[in-house]
Amino acid sequence: MWSRVRWWPATLAGQFLVLQVSVMLVVVVVASVVSVQQSDADFRATRGAAMRDAAESLANDRFVRLTFRTDEVEARRAALATITQDVRYRYRASGVYLASPDATVLVSSDFAGRDQRLDLLGSPAERKRSWTGDVDDLGTPSIAAQAPIINRRLELVGIAMVTEEYPTWGERARSVLPDLVPVAGLGLGLGMAGSLLLSRLIRRRTRGLEPAAIAALADQREALLHSIREGVVAVSEDGTVTVLSDSARELLSLSGEVEGRRVDDLGLAPVVRDLLADPREIRDQVVVLGERVLVVNRNPVLERGRHVASVTTLRDRTELLALQSELSARQSITNTLRAQTHEFHNQLHTISGLVQLGEYDEVSRLVGTLSKRRREISDAVLARVEDPAVAALLIAKTSLAAERGIDLRITTDSLLPRLDPEASTDVGTVLGNLVDNAVDASVSVGGTTVDVSLVLEDGSVRLAVTDTGPGVPPERVGDIFRRGWSTKASTAEGRGVGLALVQVVCERRGGAVTVGHAAGGGAVFEALLPRVEVGPEPVAGRESR
Repeated sequence: MWSRVRWWPATLAGQFLVLQVSVMLVVVVVASVVSVQQSDADFRATRGAAMRDAAESLANDRFVRLTFRTDEVEARRAALATITQDVRYRYRASGVYLASPDATVLVSSDFAGRDQRLDLLGSPAERKRSWTGDVDDLGTPSIAAQAPIINRRLELVGIAMVTEEYPTWGERARSVLPDLVPVAGLGLGLGMAGSLLLSRLIRRRTRGLEPAAIAALADQREALLHSIREGVVAVSEDGTVTVLSDSARELLSLSGEVEGRRVDDLGLAPVVRDLLADPREIRDQVVVLGERVLVVNRNPVLERGRHVASVTTLRDRTELLALQSELSARQSITNTLRAQTHEFHNQLHTISGLVQLGEYDEVSRLVGTLSKRRREISDAVLARVEDPAVAALLIAKTSLAAERGIDLRITTDSLLPRLDPEASTDVGTVLGNLVDNAVDASVSVGGTTVDVSLVLEDGSVRLAVTDTGPGVPPERVGDIFRRGWSTKASTAEGRGVGLALVQVVCERRGGAVTVGHAAGGGAVFEALLPRVEVGPEPVAGRESR
């Protein structure tokens, strides 16, 4: 099988060379045509004037005029032929003719032209004056001049015509090429050198990629931007958006033409604008944007050690964090129930041993003590917290903290009514994570107490948890709410999620969470959850007991 010859080069340098040669060839052809036309125009102007002088000289010749005034043209044809030959040689003409008024050739410098008809120039009324133009001289295109032969009565008695053939194409080429070839060759050489330099420059700017590879990358880029689920935003060094995926457009609620505009001109929320414009690296930073919870990562793009752009990815984790919030609450309750189960097993084993020993009075006193302790915990919580879900969480956390040697106390200024279900869930998420962190921090340094304050003021829940742990170092205050940061050892389920979740829940409601130093040592976390509505009163007969 014969393989097809690929005439179009695959490399960029080869394509530029072919294009440059093609352009130069077109320029040479056009220049040749223009040069030939200019040569024809010069030939027509110079030789036309010479032919006119020759025709007028012949028409005004005394012998010619006398001959055409009489009927002796035939008798004097030989003498007239000599005159036409003399004019032909003197003016380097290709043909000299003397004709009758009806354009029939009577005398010609060439015997073959005799008795032929001339190709007359001008109209019949204009033939009593000299005329110059193109004629068909016995089948040959020629420049011709015609002059009238007039008698004494000013009557047209004959016509004198002198012609010169146009140069052939070979003659024209020989007259043009000596000047055209050096210029065309120089231009072609410069064009080839320029195309090679340009191709090298383009290869350097395109990282050595050929046009086919660049086109493939462009197609792949468009496919990725339209199909990738994560939002991708690329920002140049001067703050101009260069790449924006469909998902990023949707997550940031952008419309219209965005690429090519500056980040400051897009009307984004300040937190998002600062994230996109900041050239520093970011790892898994949680941002609340409206009703969405976004996890932001940003990587700077460096070229030869210089920052040229940054690429930011946005992941929508709204539903995931909501599920994680519920899971955290369930996990907290599960851990509490597991601890209580362990405690109940110990108590049951104690009661079983006392029964086997017959110490029934001790059994009665133990059961009374345990019931009193449970009732005291429940009464202490329910006296200040009416919301059943939050109260149940605090009761469970109190038992869990007691097992670890921590006294979980509710401050005397706490007062939380029944909340709407959504607010109750959010308060439980924030409270559960803050209490767990406070207990862990207190246990780590031998602390003994954790204080909880819950107050509803003007539609906002103010929540404070104070521990007796080591406190938060000042240089770490900005890091503790970042997802993945933790002072504790990493476990299978991960660390550094609780405080990040607390921040997300608070910011989603338009609130905030802060950390400070407690008066007696340790840390105090304060959370504000706005837009909280009081829930309905419990139905009679179904209050918590």
